[in-house]
Amino acid sequence: MLSVYPSTETSFATNGDKILHPLNAKIFKEDNGDYYLELKDTIANLDYYQEGLIVRTDTPWGKQGFRMTNPEINNNTVTCKAYHLYFDTARYVIVDSYVVEKNCNDTLDHLNTHCDKTTPFTTISDITAINSYRCVRTSLEEAISVVIERWGGHLVRDNFNIAIRDEIGEDRGVVLAYAKNIQSIKSSENWDNVVTKLLPVGKDGLVLPETWLEDDIYDIPYTKVVTFDQSEIVPEDYTTDGVLDETSYNNALINDLRSKAENYLNTYKLPQVNYSVSSTIQNVSDVGDIIHIKHPKCKIDISTNVISIEYDCIAEKYTKIEFGNFKNKLQDLVSSISSSVTQEVNKENTTNYTKLQAELEDATNKINTAMNDSYVVYDGSKILVLDRLPKEDAVNVICINNGGIGFSQNGINGTFKSAWTIDGTLDMQQINVINLVADMIKGGTLKLGSTLNEAGVLELYNEANKLCCLLDKSGITIYCEDGTYVKLNPEDGFAGYDANDTKIYWADGDEFHQKKSVVEEEITIASKLRIIPIQTDTNNGIGFVSVA
Repeated sequence: MLSVYPSTETSFATNGDKILHPLNAKIFKEDNGDYYLELKDTIANLDYYQEGLIVRTDTPWGKQGFRMTNPEINNNTVTCKAYHLYFDTARYVIVDSYVVEKNCNDTLDHLNTHCDKTTPFTTISDITAINSYRCVRTSLEEAISVVIERWGGHLVRDNFNIAIRDEIGEDRGVVLAYAKNIQSIKSSENWDNVVTKLLPVGKDGLVLPETWLEDDIYDIPYTKVVTFDQSEIVPEDYTTDGVLDETSYNNALINDLRSKAENYLNTYKLPQVNYSVSSTIQNVSDVGDIIHIKHPKCKIDISTNVISIEYDCIAEKYTKIEFGNFKNKLQDLVSSISSSVTQEVNKENTTNYTKLQAELEDATNKINTAMNDSYVVYDGSKILVLDRLPKEDAVNVICINNGGIGFSQNGINGTFKSAWTIDGTLDMQQINVINLVADMIKGGTLKLGSTLNEAGVLELYNEANKLCCLLDKSGITIYCEDGTYVKLNPEDGFAGYDANDTKIYWADGDEFHQKKSVVEEEITIASKLRIIPIQTDTNNGIGFVSVA
């Protein structure tokens, strides 16, 4: 039964305003994707196929509500697509909110309660992983997509109830034998990432004693060399009293490399497959259900999941089922890239992560906004990218010719303050770099900070990634391994401190003092700093600090 309700309905306590008997009514449902109802009816019922109205229908997953949009009239029929009520999440916006170290359930509750207005949704999740997320000027729908990307899981939509589950579907024992019990099937396979013979490479070119890991399940080998990150294994964890236990350290690296390589091989020894079956498959009830496939090239079975279904509400049966372990879609590509970036960012501390995420989101918003309002004009000897037409009215302009690329924020006749010339020169009066990696910066003057910004800070680290020198607005600070340090600034000269931040020697005018007496002969502090006496006109010794 299909019933129509007003656009403001939330309780569904009645049978609605009208019981519909459409000509066609099919539901398309996709794991973590689309979920909509396609309707077709006679034009006599046009009044009940209007933008925003809610249609509720029986499904294998209980009665579900769908909101109608964009009705179309074709002669004597009206067609309309109605999206599941979950997609009303696009109507609610989170202006600025930060989820800090929460599980998925708490994250959903936090986002749902920080929208610009109260939502009709309830949320729940069984995913216990802990993560963080800075949400700025984002719809609730987009925010939930990010949550799925970072915390993982599957989206379960039940009217105004939203759940993200670690696992969905059941294994009902459905087995399909390729070219045997399948009447109509369309299949796609991706063998690009398959590997059955793996040469793993670890830190500093480390290889396993056995060199190769193999799982010979095909007639021919699929051989690859893969480098694995082992940055989490550091020598300091295997050092006692300054002495590295090389045997323990090397064993840890080898065991870690072998474990990562075995997991990689188990993951990628099977091809990614996608099947679309037009005939009815018994014992399948929802997306996520497990399908077992006997593939002729594999010596073992492939287990896949139902990833989308088509259900006929009138005939009350499935008309199409798609299952597999990959789908080539743009949103999957974006999610994959975003996930890789997120994994790298999460290695940094929370402060840096928050700042970087805000910068990335702001840059993304600017680019997306600009892409919607950009115009490309061929202007004789150059190409212009403009924010408005005609070109004389443009404000933000990119000019490209055989001399390079120039950027202006005051029109085509204004000053191009930023440019990238053909000889490789990057000329910019202001540049904001989120992350810069360089082997060498040659020549010129490096200026950090200004009166218009925060004070500049320069930090130097040693090979063990420990801070050894700090240059900021208060002066220069040199740190020693035992916790002592020396400070030098224009106002107070220089002074030495012990690990408890107690001043143990200092310069005062022409004199050098320590707690008991003036330095009269060379002394060494913490075996790393030397105080060398220098005679003045008053014959008082002053000190000069140098690294031993």
